[in-house]
Amino acid sequence: MRGGEGDQAALGASAPGHGVGSPVPAVVRFRPIGRVLWRRSVRAQLSRFHRVEELLARRSPTVETDPGFAQAAVALICVPDPDSILLIRRSERPGDPWSGQMGLPGGRRGDSDHDLLATAVRETEEEVGIRLSSEDLVGALDDLTPRTILLPRIVVRPYVFRLPRRADVRHSPEVAATAWVGLDHLLGPGIYGDWDVEAGGRRMQFPGYRLSEGVVWGMTERILTPFLRALADQTY
Repeated sequence: MRGGEGDQAALGASAPGHGVGSPVPAVVRFRPIGRVLWRRSVRAQLSRFHRVEELLARRSPTVETDPGFAQAAVALICVPDPDSILLIRRSERPGDPWSGQMGLPGGRRGDSDHDLLATAVRETEEEVGIRLSSEDLVGALDDLTPRTILLPRIVVRPYVFRLPRRADVRHSPEVAATAWVGLDHLLGPGIYGDWDVEAGGRRMQFPGYRLSEGVVWGMTERILTPFLRALADQTY
């Protein structure tokens, strides 16, 4: 799925959005948020992906049934030793609202995809060269949609996969960079916060994760934050 969404750029709001509509921020200023996302020791955060299946089994994901939405799916791929997830940075392409954004592998449902799980599997192999199987699937998270009418009407379904180890990654032309990002790093100080961004002549503020590869914000942030909180708090 093409990374983030331009909710905050379009609306000028501080609520989480999906950074679709602008390239990687040209100027980023970090503003520490007053609230604390969650606090646990690093030791407590590690080696928890093995419990993801149990956590997801406790609830049914929210499903968007509006036929007016286009459909897409992304893959949240988890690996141990140390616990990490795969993030990508989209290539910059004119006319692409997801151009240059950080996100998860995935994309729009194709005509040959019999369901959204097939979409996530196909797009992941096409974009990063990782072939996922039904044995790797843990479950689905809640469907998400953009938070502004200025963006395409699309519903994104995140699927969680668990691999025994980091897989070799092969970039497609749509992917500029990839990174296996550790759970302890995502939960570390100074990573998550509210960000002031100047890009395309606009100033935006939104929550996200500041990484060396770029800022993870928008819909990807909306996927990651409850997921990471679930691992930390053992609830979802």
